Amino acid sequence: MNLFKNSVVLLVLFTGVILACNRKDVEETAGTTRVVKGLYSYGPEIKSFTDCDEGREYWVADSAKTLELAYSNFNFEKPYEPVYIEVECHLIKSDSLIVSADFDSTMVVTKVLKITKEIPDGPCN
Repeated sequence: MNLFKNSVVLLVLFTGVILACNRKDVEETAGTTRVVKGLYSYGPEIKSFTDCDEGREYWVADSAKTLELAYSNFNFEKPYEPVYIEVECHLIKSDSLIVSADFDSTMVVTKVLKITKEIPDGPCN
């Protein structure tokens, strides 16, 4: 029985190490501009983005001031309706003193390439 417990503990530790090694760290990609595709939700308290490819969720900072404007032009009746976006951005570490601390990192949008209510089939849907 003791051998079984040790095997389970080793398996859990090994799995944790593998997952930690495979995860793309924010610091690796920080400062580099990239194009991302995913779902953006906006409202009075939350501005979030979910990457369709990785499934990770980010706090959004709109440095170009065009993403929030384009979202509001859809005239949704309720906040937080998701839209599909393609944007140029870079990632930074989230500030621990504000709401963005609940997210791993903050996506700083520099250019909006596409925004639409129609969510394409695939990993986003």
